[in-house]
Amino acid sequence: MTLTPAEADKILADNFAPWVLALGLTVEETGTRHAVLRLPWSDGLARDGGGLSGQALMAAADTATVVAISAARGGYGPMTTVQQSTSFQRPVIAADVLIAVSVTKLGKRMAFADVTMTADGADEPAAKASTVYALLG
Repeated sequence: MTLTPAEADKILADNFAPWVLALGLTVEETGTRHAVLRLPWSDGLARDGGGLSGQALMAAADTATVVAISAARGGYGPMTTVQQSTSFQRPVIAADVLIAVSVTKLGKRMAFADVTMTADGADEPAAKASTVYALLG
C-alpha cells in the first residue's frame, strides 16, 4: 500500500527541520515507487541574477527522495542520505519547480533513486540528481 499525498505531506511536517519546511514543499503525487513534489518559487530562494539557488534545489531533491522512498515502503522509517549527485542544466527564474523522484532500487538496507527537477510549464529539466539512502529502520 502506498501513501496518499496527504499522508506524505504529514511525513514532511512531522520529520523535517524548520528550515526544510520553510522551502514550502508540497506533495503533488505519490505512487508505488515514485513521488512528485512542488517547490514554490520564492524570491528568498533566488541567488544573484534571479535564478533559484542550487542549494534549494538540492535540499528539495533530498527531501522529495525521502517521500518517494516512504511511498515505496508504505510508510516513513528512519533513513539517511549516503550520496547525492546533482547536475544543473538550466536556470529556474520566477517559476515553481516540480521534483519527480523514481525509486530505482529498494533493498532492505539501501535505496536508490533518480530525481528530475523541472520548472512548472517547461519541457526540459532544470536539474537532475541521483541519490542513495541507507535505510535505518
